[in-house]
Amino acid sequence: MIGTFVRAFSVPEVRDRIFWLFGGFAIFAISVHIPIPGVDRVAWSAALQKGALFQLVGMFTGGALAKFSIAAMGITPYINASIIMQLLTVVFPYLKDLQKEGGEHGRKKIQSWTRQLTMVLAVIQATIMVTTIRKAVEAQVFQSNSIFYYLMVITALVGGTAFLMWLGEMMSERGIGNGVSLLIFAGIVMSYPTYVYQTFVGAQATGAYVRVGMFFLIAVGLIASIVAVTLGQRKVPVQYPKRQVGRKIYGGQSSFIPIRLNNAGVMSLIFAISLMFLPLTLSNVLPAPYGPRLAEFLGVYFNDRTILYNLVYMALIVFFTYFYSAITFNTEDLADNLKKAGGFIPGIRPGRQTMEYLDKITNRLNCVAGLFLSALAVAPTLLVQATGVQNFYLGATSLLIIVGVALDTMQQIEARLVMRHYQGFMK
Repeated sequence: MIGTFVRAFSVPEVRDRIFWLFGGFAIFAISVHIPIPGVDRVAWSAALQKGALFQLVGMFTGGALAKFSIAAMGITPYINASIIMQLLTVVFPYLKDLQKEGGEHGRKKIQSWTRQLTMVLAVIQATIMVTTIRKAVEAQVFQSNSIFYYLMVITALVGGTAFLMWLGEMMSERGIGNGVSLLIFAGIVMSYPTYVYQTFVGAQATGAYVRVGMFFLIAVGLIASIVAVTLGQRKVPVQYPKRQVGRKIYGGQSSFIPIRLNNAGVMSLIFAISLMFLPLTLSNVLPAPYGPRLAEFLGVYFNDRTILYNLVYMALIVFFTYFYSAITFNTEDLADNLKKAGGFIPGIRPGRQTMEYLDKITNRLNCVAGLFLSALAVAPTLLVQATGVQNFYLGATSLLIIVGVALDTMQQIEARLVMRHYQGFMK
């Protein structure tokens, strides 16, 4: 990895892209520290400690939510809009054809619709966020009750999301990797130095150095397992027959279809977490006596320390792993394209039998991936209970995002370097 970075800085174009990448990180860090005026920081910090949902959202903002800055919502509306557009391409044939056959025009059109949907979702999310804070939080967070002040707060939050969306797209265009994913990556990583400092301060106070050491060793093991699953793939062999064109014979080569072990990526965890936090959100929104009763039930029988909660969480992860994999990996289109190209899987007839064979493989891979992700989702809670380390928030979603984005960025850097190693290919 160090050698790759050294070679990357020796190539001017790649070096400029890396500088653009770190420049985007710096701008994002500055936006995190631009606060919205008229917010009581002490009351807001106390409210954050009680709200698990706010802590989850704040994990992706790099501390912007804790400071209630213009980037407090982060890039979450853009992610939600992208997911919705991806799901709509499966439901509506027009969007599916536009994505597959529209070329550059179709891509720009879908991207434009995604931006517009992002703005709509950002306005809705900012309005709900401000309303929830004003009603559900006991302390007075906002120092003004004027409608114009609330409109200013909503406008600032939406403007911060729009700015981050633009910054992410600029990082994708002029930097390396997916800019939006890299902003999420930066938001998570920016919180880790604070976690490490708080963990070691707590260890000094209690003398639990052995438990802290065990915690970090197990965390490294979790990261290694995530890397293995992220890079894992099943190579399905494909054979192309020989064909004669004039006096020349083409084809006859062997290849393979790389099917990733974890096709759903981190999306199954995000969908499952969203549903698991739905009852908690309803308990804050529903009027008395329903809201308090639901909150009391959740606090006793349905929290992250109960068996029922973890079983439901794991079952949802397995379900969404199958669901999202079926959306992103279309075996019917793959079998049809393979048949049109004249390729076939040895021992399997082209067409429907190839589709069924690929379905069988993906179902088995989804089972393994779903069980791994469900075990990974509950592992941090069990790890905290076993070691007693409470100050380090080690979420399965954040670990998957960090590992996935880091591996993808490194692969893109290596791909750009390989494009310039002409001498090695000629030799």
